[in-house]
Amino acid sequence: MRHMIAEEPLSRAAVWSRRTAVFALATAAVAIALSRFGRLEPAAALTVFGAALVLAFLAVLLACAAAVVIWRTGRGGSGQAAIGFALSLALLAEPAYLMVAALRLPALNDVSTDLEAPPSFMISAKAREARAGHAPPAWDAANNALQRAAYPEVQPILVDLEADQAYQLSLRIAKELGWRVVDANPPNLRVDGAAQIEATDRSLLFGFYDDIVIRIRPLASQTRIDIRSSSRVGRHDFGDDARRIGKFAAAVQESMSER
Repeated sequence: MRHMIAEEPLSRAAVWSRRTAVFALATAAVAIALSRFGRLEPAAALTVFGAALVLAFLAVLLACAAAVVIWRTGRGGSGQAAIGFALSLALLAEPAYLMVAALRLPALNDVSTDLEAPPSFMISAKAREARAGHAPPAWDAANNALQRAAYPEVQPILVDLEADQAYQLSLRIAKELGWRVVDANPPNLRVDGAAQIEATDRSLLFGFYDDIVIRIRPLASQTRIDIRSSSRVGRHDFGDDARRIGKFAAAVQESMSER
């Protein structure tokens, strides 16, 4: 005689935790993909991603509820609850990190190595076209003290090079860092002999554009390089602009040490 083995009843909360987590991941992936390909405006992309985070948090609650039910009743579904919990935590990890950064760092989205006379963004047709209608922000001197306290390492870069050599070096490093150079003026085209390079960079996740301007000015015996990085989206850059400047400065110093 064949005996029928009854299937172990599953916790509904566990099943829905997995389903909700998968849907949250899919929603987040769509928001990121559409943003990177320029199919979704930043505000809309962040709204959709925010909805995905709400779903992920709901999946965590469902996984916790499933754990209680499974412990008390012996129902199945621990694997599905674990999957839902793990997927949700993976999605929530980056926003949690940014939240900690927001509490630790000041709300800045424009950082410069020169606080007294920050490099100005270019007004050429190429630069305006690259910004796609975005107007570069005016420098807010009220944030100088905040930058000094948060990023004391952001300082002007002095190199023992002629202005033209420093210009070529800056141009090369900007490209090596993956920045898109949108316009450049070599030395001696302006009254003060300064050179300018404007570039854009994209954030890792959503591909939001940030604007960068580099100014190269000859001094008596050296050349001074100043760089300014400004985020287009949001009032808080979570330290990205300072890190971008730090990478550029480190690359310049490394190149100089190899000479």
